[in-house]
Amino acid sequence: MSTSEMISTGALSIMGLILLILLAQYLRLRELWKMALVCRKSANWARIWEMENRELRSALRAEKAHIEQLQRKLVILQELIPAQE
Repeated sequence: MSTSEMISTGALSIMGLILLILLAQYLRLRELWKMALVCRKSANWARIWEMENRELRSALRAEKAHIEQLQRKLVILQELIPAQE
């Protein structure tokens, strides 16, 4: 094997190695990209759930306030009933 053939074979081997490294990097980046997309989707769902939770907590506070108001009215009405007898 001549020197030029050895150099060509070495260069071809190095290019093959570089191609394998690039392929491995591509596969890793593709997995990272998929993870980023899943993370983004999860973050969107988390935002939606947080908004729903805020709305539900607000509705719960309003219901509790309404119940307290009705309980106060009931106490007033119960106080009026014995007075009428």
